[in-house]
Amino acid sequence: MNPISFPIRVLVVEDSPASRELLTWLLGADPQIEVVGVAADGEAAVAAAQRLLPDVITMDIHLPKLDGFGATRRIMALCPTRIVMVTATSMPAEVAASFRALESGALTVIGTPPGPGHPMFGAARDELLRTVKLMAEVKVVKRWSPPGNALAVRRPPPELDEAPRPGQVRLVAIGASTGGPLVLQEVLSELRPALRAPIVIVQHISHGFAAGMAQWLAQTTGYDVRVAQPSECMQPGIAYVAPDGMQLRVRGSGHIVLTDEPPENGFRPSVACLFRSAAVEYGAHAVGVLLTGMGRDGALELKLLRQAGALTLVQDSATAVINGMPGEAVRLGAAAHVLAPPHIASTLQRWVR
Repeated sequence: MNPISFPIRVLVVEDSPASRELLTWLLGADPQIEVVGVAADGEAAVAAAQRLLPDVITMDIHLPKLDGFGATRRIMALCPTRIVMVTATSMPAEVAASFRALESGALTVIGTPPGPGHPMFGAARDELLRTVKLMAEVKVVKRWSPPGNALAVRRPPPELDEAPRPGQVRLVAIGASTGGPLVLQEVLSELRPALRAPIVIVQHISHGFAAGMAQWLAQTTGYDVRVAQPSECMQPGIAYVAPDGMQLRVRGSGHIVLTDEPPENGFRPSVACLFRSAAVEYGAHAVGVLLTGMGRDGALELKLLRQAGALTLVQDSATAVINGMPGEAVRLGAAAHVLAPPHIASTLQRWVR
């Protein structure tokens, strides 16, 4: 991946004058970022994107003339650009709707930082700046083939070295970060019928977005996706998403444990916490899956899963928006198989019978 060229040129699209001013101030205060333009409606955003050719666009969803979804689709058709959707809502239904932007071509969705003085201001500001810088490293329109591409879906997956062990898998544990929601959507959409084992998911995401992401996944994939509840007994055919701000562990009894233990690798929930508990409690009766994301969260613990006899699957570098987590897992020898999302789904379907 080519190094970032500083300063990162950003176009801010936001119809609220107050939010537009806040975003411009926060981004412009970072010496590695330059705000090269602002737009207050979707049509102006499309024109500005073509004229300014920014490195990254922060895009509001609710815009006059042309909403954020339409503006994103048009920009991706006319002048493909890295787009970060920024939304002020934390209501699950509205957050679920905001994830439609990923289907339009946006790279990720984050929350609008609150004003200075709010207890979450510092964390939200840091997430905004970190996300913009991270997205500037991403190759534009780096996508795997969508479900409609028959070649991607129907091409048979590579043969596994091991023979499937019907009935032995009792848990599928999945970890993901940047770019993960679309991959989860792809994988869950392909699981027909639903797996005869529960799925537990840790996805790094903006605080307040977990419930909305679960709702969006359930609506768009047809899979039963829920936010995990304390002491819940996991059921086959259901995918459980780790809630905001809680570490998630699993028990061999089939129960979920949620705690306020400290962050690991900078995250709570962390993939490391989930995978480590799966290795201890389920061992060879688990499948571990590590998807796109920055950093190394879960990579070492995926190796623990493999050493315990679990099947371990890692997303390939060609389809990962960010190859940090899966790349580290490959480097550590944690991955039994490195696969594209459609092949991850078909492997799970064959293995978890």
